[in-house]
Amino acid sequence: MVAHRIRSSAAAPLGFDDIRRELGIPGPFPPEVLAQAQQEAGRTFPDHVDATDLELVTIDPAGSKDLDQAVAIETRGDGWRVSYAIADVASWVDSGSALDLEAHRRTQTYYAPDRRVPLHPEVLGEGAASLLPDGPRPAALWTIDVDASGTTTAIDVHRAMVRSRTQLTYQGVQEQLDAGTAPPVLQAFPAIGAALLQAARARGAIELGLPEQSVVATPDGSWTVELRADLPIEQWNAQISLLTGRAAASLMLDAGIGVLRTVPKADEAAFPRLRAAARNLGIAWPDGAGPGDVLASLDTSQPRHAAFADLAAELLRGAAYTPFSGAPPADPGHAGVGAPYAHVTAPLRRLVDRFGTEICLAVSHGRPVPGWVTDALPQLPEQMAAGDSLSKKLDRAVIDATEAFVLTDRVGKVFAASVVETGASYGTVVLDEPPVRARCDTSNLPLGASVHVRCTLADVATRQVRFERVS
Repeated sequence: MVAHRIRSSAAAPLGFDDIRRELGIPGPFPPEVLAQAQQEAGRTFPDHVDATDLELVTIDPAGSKDLDQAVAIETRGDGWRVSYAIADVASWVDSGSALDLEAHRRTQTYYAPDRRVPLHPEVLGEGAASLLPDGPRPAALWTIDVDASGTTTAIDVHRAMVRSRTQLTYQGVQEQLDAGTAPPVLQAFPAIGAALLQAARARGAIELGLPEQSVVATPDGSWTVELRADLPIEQWNAQISLLTGRAAASLMLDAGIGVLRTVPKADEAAFPRLRAAARNLGIAWPDGAGPGDVLASLDTSQPRHAAFADLAAELLRGAAYTPFSGAPPADPGHAGVGAPYAHVTAPLRRLVDRFGTEICLAVSHGRPVPGWVTDALPQLPEQMAAGDSLSKKLDRAVIDATEAFVLTDRVGKVFAASVVETGASYGTVVLDEPPVRARCDTSNLPLGASVHVRCTLADVATRQVRFERVS
């Protein structure tokens, strides 16, 4: 992990509140929404199947309270049974209610280093609807059987009452798995994770494995910008989520109704450019290997590997939410997943998942999809696209401001960097340390090349950082 620490000061404060106001990030919930959430938090669910005997656990970043998923994995013969409980948001939020309308306005939870702006009021999103280990919760309970090759062999989903046994963190679970002390319901994670990753490579999935560039607070009151690669447990857990999303897409396509998360197939015309970048970065691209195979071999905690993964992101452009009723979309696939895929595993934090889950619950039991779902489908892509754009702008503004702050006392210094974008008059570089990505005012930079650049500008107020090449 690469980090560079910065401290707040009166001369150059980091104004995350200013950024939220500038971008129009939603503010506090209206009183009527809070009042309704408080009232709904007392609901009971006598019609849900009792599945509280399942030994489910949650795995999330430390300090999380909006827990969407709880998991248990059982070895069955040479394969596995995955039990995956997803927070049942539709059981708490009625269509057309103040809660529902506010969720449509927000579309998702917005994250910044100092705080999060949630999709739902905390009494639900971090309380009654969250799969916390303090009592039964309503859930959409997925049961998915997977064989030794990572192929799905059976899918079931129904409403159930579940009870998480404990709230775990990624770091803690990784340490337990490494030490052989993980709970029985997690001991199969490495095996099924490896099988699912291998199956993804066989499908031609382009999984970037991008390291997380983030701004985090530290106990002493400073801020840190970090570049951190995923732990193995995070990769395996992501595969369980992707497995469920693929199962959801399968149900939708079989039923002829749904909303998919689509990404067009990668443009092979970009492959030679990436091959050249790989050579410049010292990354092997064997004959006959696809970009997904190359990406799977990387250690993105290494700056050059991270730079290549950043470059490969151009292969996954054109992401969209694609609703359909009747004929499936002409291209229903997701290039990153290597298969059709739908968002259903994060309904506390993402609006569209509530609707995707409801479609799957209906079609898997031979019931008509509720009218409130079909009525919403045409508007969801535009709403989610607007929310996704706003979330990306917030992420970029926060990181840009912090990067400028990191470098305010280092203007004129020279850094090792890799070129990740190139143009006729300027390009983009990523520093080896600190993990800053910014414009380099030098023409015709060689893509993927290792260069040395000098910082020429670091302005917190405008959130701008500039470099020039020196060698």
